[in-house]
Amino acid sequence: MTAALLLRRTALLTGLGFLAPTAFLGANGQARPSAGLASGGQWPAWDRFKAQFVSDEGRVISDDGEGGRTYSEGQAYGLFFALVANDRKGFDVLLRWTENNLSGGDLGARLPAWLWGRRPDGTWGILDSNAASDADLWIAYALGEAARLWQVPRYHALGARLAARIIAEETADLPGLGLCLLPAPRGFVEAGDRWKLNPSYLPLQAMQRLGALYPQTAWKQLVRSSEKVIVGASPQGYAPDWAIYDARQGFLIDEKGKEKGQGTYNAIRVYLWAGMLHPAASGRKALLSALAPMARYVREQGHPPESIDVRSGQASGAGPSGFSAAMLPFLQAQGDSAALQAQRNRLAASPVRTTAYYEQTLSLFGLGWIEGWYRFSPGGQLLPRRPRP
Repeated sequence: MTAALLLRRTALLTGLGFLAPTAFLGANGQARPSAGLASGGQWPAWDRFKAQFVSDEGRVISDDGEGGRTYSEGQAYGLFFALVANDRKGFDVLLRWTENNLSGGDLGARLPAWLWGRRPDGTWGILDSNAASDADLWIAYALGEAARLWQVPRYHALGARLAARIIAEETADLPGLGLCLLPAPRGFVEAGDRWKLNPSYLPLQAMQRLGALYPQTAWKQLVRSSEKVIVGASPQGYAPDWAIYDARQGFLIDEKGKEKGQGTYNAIRVYLWAGMLHPAASGRKALLSALAPMARYVREQGHPPESIDVRSGQASGAGPSGFSAAMLPFLQAQGDSAALQAQRNRLAASPVRTTAYYEQTLSLFGLGWIEGWYRFSPGGQLLPRRPRP
């Protein structure tokens, strides 16, 4: 997982920033997870995740081999999981750390920096001030839904400001596609009317809901273009980690990137998000149809691939157990009960490693959904299992 995490995020390294560090450190100076936040919700898997990866200050600590860095994606996922678990304390602590350390104290005034950790001089703080739009989407979504479920208006106000900033700073009007979500504010517009896009950054249910929570016509445009991006970038039914969109030629392989047309640790989330769409959700039928070849691959091979060439369908290696967890909603949505059971059996025989941060997030999403801890409405509204006060 260490190399995979670095591979997924390398493309965002474009600049440096600074904030005073508040890292939770062990005796050896390394960031360590929390004991004090290990309980308080209603979802045991979330409590275990917190005990392993979340500091008392609310920082999600990755296992990236770089001394325990924090990614805005991890903070965003943590907020979502805390909301599903009805863990108000955990949510507030995560939100406070994210806002203070990644956004200069105000999420509405500054998009969160995507990377935080130990600097070369030994201090802790922002390593790259660029943002990651997928994290920003999930944070805005979690704030809006937390406002509704917990009746906290200030969450909604903050989410509205963040959502407006996403539209203002992380979108572009692409010829033939319309308004699209870019991976970040900087670094993804290329020369010659080309843009670098990431299909896994486009969870339709989150964008559909943001359009209702914070009404702007831009969200409807983003939903439509996101469906086009996912389908257009996956012509053989396999989603790439990264794709190039050319104004004249359409979707192309990202030959300059490290992945070079591979679908791997980023792309696994494309199937996860598609599988969790409500049966009546807009875009679901088109996505499931376009991505059906991956379901067939999993059924025939008995596991998802760790990496697959999106042009030839040539795979390399069996994906880790976390990939199987991510596939569960997708296989159920495809109506493939045999493949679904096979992946359940694979997880039972080889559970997701407790120390694998990214695999554990995939597991919380996939297993949490398949076990009924949450669902999404046709419009993307979060439907948690537990009643709210």
